[in-house]
Amino acid sequence: MRISAILRLSGMLVATALIFTGAPRFAPEAKAASEIKIVVNKQGITSVDLARRKAFLRLQRTGGNLGEKAREQLVEESLKYQEALRIGAVVSKAEIDAAYQRFASSNNLSVQQLNGVLNQAGVTPKHFKDFIRVQMSWPRVVQALGGSGGGTMSTQDLVSKMLERGNDKPSTTEYILQQVILVVPSNKRSNSTLNARKREAEQLRGRYPGCDNAASAITGLRDVTLRNLGRIMQPQLPPDWKPLIEKTEAGGATSTRITDRGVEFIVICSAKTVSDDMAAELVFRAENSGEGESEIAKEHLAKLRERAVITNR
Repeated sequence: MRISAILRLSGMLVATALIFTGAPRFAPEAKAASEIKIVVNKQGITSVDLARRKAFLRLQRTGGNLGEKAREQLVEESLKYQEALRIGAVVSKAEIDAAYQRFASSNNLSVQQLNGVLNQAGVTPKHFKDFIRVQMSWPRVVQALGGSGGGTMSTQDLVSKMLERGNDKPSTTEYILQQVILVVPSNKRSNSTLNARKREAEQLRGRYPGCDNAASAITGLRDVTLRNLGRIMQPQLPPDWKPLIEKTEAGGATSTRITDRGVEFIVICSAKTVSDDMAAELVFRAENSGEGESEIAKEHLAKLRERAVITNR
């Protein structure tokens, strides 16, 4: 069974967050002693569960009140898992491990590397696998109800659906990108230091020799990191970089930005229009991101919530 649409979208967001920002440090609250904060039909959700979900949301660059979003997501996932367990629709450990492996491979990581990234971010492989388990099991519940599975369409299914509507296969821009970071340690982030580094970044940006010769351009420079970001589709661009990248021509560099790591800019090595199946899927999902689950799935989840005993502590 394919990973569900929600997992695929989360994967895109997580992968992009890892590429552009790196994994954040371990969330401090996830180190605290575990205590039950919510009970859903006698199933406890602990403070550690909430901390790990908040770390997961940060990794996806989610805004808003992460504490409330973490609580809402975990309550909903508890209801979905309990229902999948009740009707025998829970996916096997082998299927979860295979999905985890595919996610790692699709982001050019080994399983061990992905484990390290998730542990460093405060998410942990177990929490991510628990997420995968629910996202793969819930569509089986919906299918058992006579629904479509709520977003389980494969890439080819999505493309076929678009073509059936009479539309040409959509296209998007494929970027090959490099990221240049002039690092400023957190203990040295004064205005004068940031401004000085920003001037250095502007000078480097102005004389940047292109992606093929980038390594030689930064040799000998103090605390400068070069990252080859590889292939990034337009819908995958993070919001804070997207406008800058889109208005920069191939071969050029975006304006500089002060970030939590220092001063950065992105170099557009190449930009071309593509219309393969992956591009079609990304465009389709971006255009239909508000559709979410099917009405059958929403109604059944609402009934589960209505019947549930949910206690906040």
